[in-house]
Amino acid sequence: MSRRRGRPLAPEEEDLWRAVKKTVTPLFPEKIGPPPPAALSAAEPEAQRPLVHAPPTAAPAPPPKPTLPKLHPFGKRERQAVNRGRIAIDGRLDLHGYRQDEAHARLSGFLSHAQVMGWKVVLVITGKGRPGGDFQSLHDHERGVLRRVVPLWLSLPEFRRVVLGYEDAGPGHGGGGALYVRIRKRK
Repeated sequence: MSRRRGRPLAPEEEDLWRAVKKTVTPLFPEKIGPPPPAALSAAEPEAQRPLVHAPPTAAPAPPPKPTLPKLHPFGKRERQAVNRGRIAIDGRLDLHGYRQDEAHARLSGFLSHAQVMGWKVVLVITGKGRPGGDFQSLHDHERGVLRRVVPLWLSLPEFRRVVLGYEDAGPGHGGGGALYVRIRKRK
């Protein structure tokens, strides 16, 4: 893949160029093919011939990451049973008025407690966000922060050992401002 520009190299320049090529490691050895047979002269000893690098072997696969338990959303019948009160809600956590760091700590503690107590379904109330008096506040991206982040938290690895699944609550339990959370059995 050499491009000749200008004048041809003098014999001492060719020797110098060969010496430099021996000290360089190619970035993409798989793109370099074997040298053409005419390029290897019989005058060059075997030790001075340029080495053709073999394509790199595939790196060993990293060890598999420990799999997290999957989240299982409520089935239609189970959700209806919770909405209608046939399946009892074992505990409630109201996060109204808390900052994100405080709410995260309270949620973590509450869910751990629920698992220890053997509860099956709990209600986490996030609120729908504070409605403002003007038009701009209705469309503010900061409205209902906990409503947006609590489902993200429940999907994190730290909560997966406790949370089996979650769904938006029914209208009687807060609708979009609350979540039903199923608790995983303690091992």
